[in-house]
Amino acid sequence: MASIKDVAAQAGVSVATVSRVLNSHPSVSPDARRRVHAAVEALGYRPNAVARSLRTDQTRTLGLVISDVLNPYFTALARSVEEEARALGYSVIIGNADERPEQQDHHVRTLLDRRIDGLLVSPADGESPLLLDVARAGTPMVFVDRWIPGVDIPVVRADGHRAIQELVAHLYALGHRRLAIIAGPAATTTGNERVEAFREAMRAHGLALPDAYIGQGDFQADSGRRATEHFLSLPDPPEIVFAADNLMALGALDAIRARGLRVPEDIGIAAFDDIPWFVHTGPPITAISQPTGELGRAAVRALVDIVEGRPPQSVTLPAGLVVRSSCGERTSTPGSNE
Repeated sequence: MASIKDVAAQAGVSVATVSRVLNSHPSVSPDARRRVHAAVEALGYRPNAVARSLRTDQTRTLGLVISDVLNPYFTALARSVEEEARALGYSVIIGNADERPEQQDHHVRTLLDRRIDGLLVSPADGESPLLLDVARAGTPMVFVDRWIPGVDIPVVRADGHRAIQELVAHLYALGHRRLAIIAGPAATTTGNERVEAFREAMRAHGLALPDAYIGQGDFQADSGRRATEHFLSLPDPPEIVFAADNLMALGALDAIRARGLRVPEDIGIAAFDDIPWFVHTGPPITAISQPTGELGRAAVRALVDIVEGRPPQSVTLPAGLVVRSSCGERTSTPGSNE
């Protein structure tokens, strides 16, 4: 981890000058101030990290770093976090990682430098050295939705494994046997969990999941479109495409429509992470719904427990299957649970 001496050396100034810049002292020239800030950013220097971890004063501010603010799931999660924090007397500063680990780390450093009391993070990857350092330093932190294996901090998440088992059983009962998945990034815990749960559920029904039926996505719509184009080009395309998040599902739907195909007559589609407008697509999309609001509220409560000296607990909430009509179902209540 960089020291204040490293910053001074890179900026070409004295340690005293670096200290004055970091403490907003007016006696530093604009050029020196610019060079110091550039060095701090380049080296990832976090001033007063030890002092911060030992302080007893509070700012009543929490930090939230979400994976993608354009994803409706994370937008709803951020809203519930902000509402619960406000109810408990805290404000929230939000950073958008845009599914990029380097942008995630930038926001984490910025939030720590703003003297937040605690940090909520949905990690963009499963091996962030910075988040490992933050956890080891004792900074109050909770993982939400995603987590980093082996890091001993609370995790608030939904049980996607059981919901995927329900989905595969539902598809099997409808007579579908060729099922494909658009997986999330292998570097994320949710990406790995969903594809492994899908594979395990298919195996339980005596179904194989060939490599050709696994599309690698990145939780963005374009990757869902590309994976589905690949599926549709196969000599024996799948009967159902299961997208491991809502944006990839929308990309898959675009690819299907671009081929002039019909859902579900020609190919079916299902998604993880239900969103409000899935009921308005033609046809409405069968999806796995996470309790997004309660996840956000539980994550805030766990973090505030740490900040205020109470023992926190990890929380796992159930996700559920919402049966509509995108997989060949015949139901008169398209927004209802199976």
